[in-house]
Amino acid sequence: GFTKGNDEAAFKRRRSVELKHGRVCMAACMGYITPQYYKFPGFLSPSLGVKFSDVPNGLAAFSKVPALGWVQIIFFAGIVEGSFGFNDYKSGIPGEYGWKVLTSSDPTEKTKKLKAELANGRLAMMAIIGMFFQDGLTGS
Repeated sequence: GFTKGNDEAAFKRRRSVELKHGRVCMAACMGYITPQYYKFPGFLSPSLGVKFSDVPNGLAAFSKVPALGWVQIIFFAGIVEGSFGFNDYKSGIPGEYGWKVLTSSDPTEKTKKLKAELANGRLAMMAIIGMFFQDGLTGS
């Protein structure tokens, strides 16, 4: 397979990237589903008069976000990417940032939760691609 002949560092980097993509896709799935049921009150862009309620669901929303909004999103993502986990696979366990809120002190429970996160991330990667495909094909 594609991992043949690679070392432990390469595996850790791939696992780190897989976890990161899974986490982004889990957030993307929530962001894709939530506007079906709830939209923030008020304005997305007061200067342009764009309300949150004016933004359609799905892929059509990309065209409604102002250019400076995209700049803010990309800037924020860059700060997060540069601040957390850029080289986490080199210094320790991939995806481990020392936050004990969602993990556990018990090694067995921690392993179970991390495996669940990996599986849920893989499912979310397939789910968001499916939602994009369905929206692009049918427009809904």
